[in-house]
Amino acid sequence: MQLDKVVNYHKALADPTRIKILILLADGELNGQVLAEKLSVTPATITHHAAKLREASLINERRDKNTIYFSLNDYFIKSNSTATENLIYRRAGTQGDGETMNDERNRAMETVVKNFFTSEGKLKHLPAQLKKKLIVLEYLVSRLDSGRKYEEKEINEFIKDFHEDFATIRREFIMHQFMYREDQIYEVNPREMWVRWEELS
Repeated sequence: MQLDKVVNYHKALADPTRIKILILLADGELNGQVLAEKLSVTPATITHHAAKLREASLINERRDKNTIYFSLNDYFIKSNSTATENLIYRRAGTQGDGETMNDERNRAMETVVKNFFTSEGKLKHLPAQLKKKLIVLEYLVSRLDSGRKYEEKEINEFIKDFHEDFATIRREFIMHQFMYREDQIYEVNPREMWVRWEELS
């Protein structure tokens, strides 16, 4: 069930040591030895918890010779937090002006699709403006099957039907939470986790 993606994010946070690691990293990049000293735990303990945080995309790792440095993945922390809120409140306040908002949303999508796709359905280029880029990505990913697990080569072939630069677009799918990747297997995230272009100016 795709709801598991949100649950796994919170499971990664469900440990006092992992929360403390994130709090320390909020001040900047630190290596495992420094984190161990500050938290009075062993380096092995830091390695264990860092692996859990990395799996949930909450931290980044950088190796410098024999030392591994950790830093926050601010984007994923904030977007997963927002995704949880959207998931919980997704039905609240949908009465009344929902139809008007939906019409405006559809018109915005139609305009971007018309401008950035050829009459044959090929993507001319990925928009530079974030809002328009998100609309294009949503348009593409909406054509994938929800709940289906795709191998990387399948995603590449799917993207190549629209544009030759499959590596960039595949990376954008992950970066903006449209898709989830684990062990080279891709799956479309719940819509509640997608970055909401409607909220951008």
